[in-house]
Amino acid sequence: MSHENPIPVLHAEGLTKRYGRREALSGVDLRVPAGRVVGLVGPNGAGKSTLLNLACGLLQPTSGSLRVLGSRPAADAAHLARVGFVAQNTPVYPSFSVADHLRLGARLNPSWDRGLAERRIAQLGLNPDQKAGRLSGGQRAQLALTVAAAKRPELLILDEPAAALDPLARQAFLVNLMEFVAELGAGAVLSSHLLGDIEQVCDHLIVLCGSRVQVAGEVRDLLAGHHRLVAPRGELGRLPAGVEVVRVEHGTRHSSALVRADLPPSEIPFRDGPVTLEELVLGHMSRANPSAAQAAAAAGEGGR
Repeated sequence: MSHENPIPVLHAEGLTKRYGRREALSGVDLRVPAGRVVGLVGPNGAGKSTLLNLACGLLQPTSGSLRVLGSRPAADAAHLARVGFVAQNTPVYPSFSVADHLRLGARLNPSWDRGLAERRIAQLGLNPDQKAGRLSGGQRAQLALTVAAAKRPELLILDEPAAALDPLARQAFLVNLMEFVAELGAGAVLSSHLLGDIEQVCDHLIVLCGSRVQVAGEVRDLLAGHHRLVAPRGELGRLPAGVEVVRVEHGTRHSSALVRADLPPSEIPFRDGPVTLEELVLGHMSRANPSAAQAAAAAGEGGR
């Protein structure tokens, strides 16, 4: 990990992006510190890809501002070299060989690390003469990650790069990602709907739902500040000041709730224990969009 840097890797203020009448992002305020591995989660259509494409300079905001590594996204060639991007479909050129991809990367990137790229390709067991179109999905994802990392960027941005991979390929991809983050001293933003992946590699979390950031912060702090309550029906209405109810479900005799509070656990009535990352994410998504949270829960169960 890189040492602490006062300049955030992402800093959005009032960031809004519309496609015609549809608002993909609405007044997003966000500040992500340097040196973090950030998990960006939310249902399909929440605006995750839009946010990442804005961060890469592939889109322009309708209003508001976004700074990446202290500058306007893709402000110039030097800034482009500081950001590595792996898009959702892990873009590689099917007719290009693995070696062709490395040669192209070297030609386009002044800080290209040939030794890193060739070492990683060898570690992956990829044949340099193999056409990318004949690689497996996992191998294509690894090649795209290697090309992005060999730029030696300060920030890696990954838009659901492992979503279509089988569990073994996905695990190998995540391990390789963390090795690159450590070797480069880079930050990373990983968009995924697979909460297990986020929990495994990320130390900072952004929950995006309904075109807005629902919650963001260090994973450790967010988990410490959320609690599960179980109380007799009707009792949850008498919680102390400073306890924010995120989600509540009523049973025949009892009600359960996800709450956020800065109070010590001993001062929170009806506390039934800490929450999991999945409970936290689904709770905030449910408050913003109940149907989206149900769909995400079903998708998460299917992806395990």
